[in-house]
Amino acid sequence: MGEIGNQLGHLLVQSIPTIVFVLFLVAFLNRLFFGPLSQTLEARAKATSGALAEAREQAERANARMAEYEKAIQAARQEIYQHREAARREAMGKRGIQIQSARAHAEAMINEAQKELEKETLLAKSELRAAADSLAVEVADAFFAPRIAPGERGGVQA
Repeated sequence: MGEIGNQLGHLLVQSIPTIVFVLFLVAFLNRLFFGPLSQTLEARAKATSGALAEAREQAERANARMAEYEKAIQAARQEIYQHREAARREAMGKRGIQIQSARAHAEAMINEAQKELEKETLLAKSELRAAADSLAVEVADAFFAPRIAPGERGGVQA
């Protein structure tokens, strides 16, 4: 085992410059390549996550604005519906007033026509009574009047 230990020691001594060179290379690469690379990757990750966070904030603000706009639109629609309903009610009220006015006018015309008809009826009845009375007198005169025979002369006898 002595010879193997000797060979291992000799290999170890020969590998010291290689170990030192590898350690120097690792330190050099860490300082000049991996350090700046890791810093760049960290900055990129921060920038990306920051941009994502900012994008999320902007999306939330946009959603909030959209919700506000939708509320405003809904309120405007509600106001329009209320105005439309008020205009409809007003039109219905005017229409009701016009209908009542037309009914009152029609009733007045009907009452006036009925009064005129009653007057005409009374006048016709009185005319019929007068005509009936004169006809009755004529009939009575004709019925009770002395009859003149044919060939006799009517008139005063002396």
